[in-house]
Amino acid sequence: MTEDQVFWGLGLIVALAAGSQVLASRLRIPALIVLLPVGFTAGALTDAVNPERLLGDAFSPLVSLAVAVILYDAGLGLDLERFRAHTRRVVVRLIWLGTLVTLVCATLVARPLLGMSEGAAVMLAAILVVSGPTVVGPLLAFVRPTERLQRILVWEGSLIDPVGAVLGALVFHAVSAGQRAGVGSQLGHFAVSAAVGVVGGVVGTVVVTAALRRLRLGEVLGSTVQLAAVVAVAAVCDVVRDDTGLIAAVLMGLAVANLPGSDVSARRPFFETLVNLIIGLLFVSISATVTPQSLRHVVLPALGLVAFLVLVVRPLIAAASTLGTDLPAGERGFIGWMAPRGIVAAATASTFSAPLVDKGVAGAARILPAVFVVIVATVTLYGLSAAPVARRLGVLRSARSRPLLVGGDPWVVDLGRALRSAGLDVMMWAGREEERTAIRAAGIPLAPGELFAAATGAGAELEGLTDVLLLTGEDDFNALAATNLEGTVEGTVHRLGPPAGSQGVIAPYASGRVLFTPDLTGPELTRRHTEGARVVTHRLEGDAPFPAPHRLLFLIRDDGLLLPVTRTDTPTPRPGDLAVLLTDRRAPGAAPAACSRKDE
Repeated sequence: MTEDQVFWGLGLIVALAAGSQVLASRLRIPALIVLLPVGFTAGALTDAVNPERLLGDAFSPLVSLAVAVILYDAGLGLDLERFRAHTRRVVVRLIWLGTLVTLVCATLVARPLLGMSEGAAVMLAAILVVSGPTVVGPLLAFVRPTERLQRILVWEGSLIDPVGAVLGALVFHAVSAGQRAGVGSQLGHFAVSAAVGVVGGVVGTVVVTAALRRLRLGEVLGSTVQLAAVVAVAAVCDVVRDDTGLIAAVLMGLAVANLPGSDVSARRPFFETLVNLIIGLLFVSISATVTPQSLRHVVLPALGLVAFLVLVVRPLIAAASTLGTDLPAGERGFIGWMAPRGIVAAATASTFSAPLVDKGVAGAARILPAVFVVIVATVTLYGLSAAPVARRLGVLRSARSRPLLVGGDPWVVDLGRALRSAGLDVMMWAGREEERTAIRAAGIPLAPGELFAAATGAGAELEGLTDVLLLTGEDDFNALAATNLEGTVEGTVHRLGPPAGSQGVIAPYASGRVLFTPDLTGPELTRRHTEGARVVTHRLEGDAPFPAPHRLLFLIRDDGLLLPVTRTDTPTPRPGDLAVLLTDRRAPGAAPAACSRKDE
């Protein structure tokens, strides 16, 4: 290819990857539903989007290293404190039972359906063992099932990917060599591969933690060191033993995130951005290698395989894995209805199918298009049906807002009490011990640990956080925290605005959602509260106005949605809404929030 063609091809792949993800976010659907058909269409309509021509022999190693970075990021999100005994038991069963049952059943069905040889069918089945956090995570974020369900499925997806990739490498070598090694031999090879991955993970963890703690690197250099360590360790492991770099990567992420004193959660935004881009690039590139001709005789048999995997194999695995546990029937049923295939399946198929075709393995040419169909079908099916199924099974979290209030001034505690009296699951965080004592005395749960860890979900009790309200008396802190926390919660991050003419370092210039009208700044709210103003709730009926001279702070809809008044927007009241009001400081005998439910 000419230099101009390479520029055009690479630029088009990046543009399609980013554009597909933006479109998916606007449509509120999983990005894979857009990425796969976009890449396939681009590959069919133009020769420019052809990664094998653009990158040559470097394409497969680059895919492996990119997947290692994805799995490292997935490992960073696995909190061992949440991996409790019953969760661990279910996850372990899902991994080993899922691997065994999927391998056997998919082999038996794929061979006659797709007209494959035994070797090609086993290779396809080994590839389809994996699930993947890059698919499961976005789906669960959209569906919002119960916290325990989300933990189980995310852990399964994160841990089964490297297991499936190593299994795929072992099967590939056995098939390509025409061997029929016994179970004992295969288990021995798998143990050696796991050992290589574990050693690589330990070495990588030591390097990363030493660099972050002893060199005291900033966020940029710290993220750079993590990326370099993951890529280097994964590359060395893959040289020693195929696909063991994926085991090393996920173990590195798991260890780095859970070691005492780790501050890696504050560095994750870099990896989240990088991983999103990598996922888009990989799916567009890999799906572009699937041609319409290769799908011609594969689509219907592959859809039959999908039906078997979805309706028979996964429910069987889920039933066996949850047997004897305390999971209710609804949660068991949802586990049986959630097994999409993702980037590791695509990457493994892309890596192993072409060499098997070159070796003349019958049916190997159908592996990649069949995996492509399985990915598209499972992602589409689960993406469109997961929410209705979760609703029908009764495993959705409450739709009510779950805000985190940051600050411990008396008026903030008063606000937290009012929101709790309205039925919201409020949590608070404050830095000073006297403020934390006041929050405890008010009966409001305290978010544990550091603010950034708390807001990004460190701790099972913080899963499902929907809003962060930054209400401290430090305007610069509120502005800086809003910048760092934006995008880490399902809802939005709001902060108090600085007083007019403020000379703060950050607050006067920071953008973002600023709470309340311009005159209700932190100092003003504190002054009014000191003079007797209180936060109360009032149920709106018909067109009746708010009780004068109270000021509206929030509206709470019937479904528990919390809508704040901001500098740019005031929510429109509806009959039946619960208004959160600030009483006038001159109003005598303002009712405290704890008693305000009489207004409802």
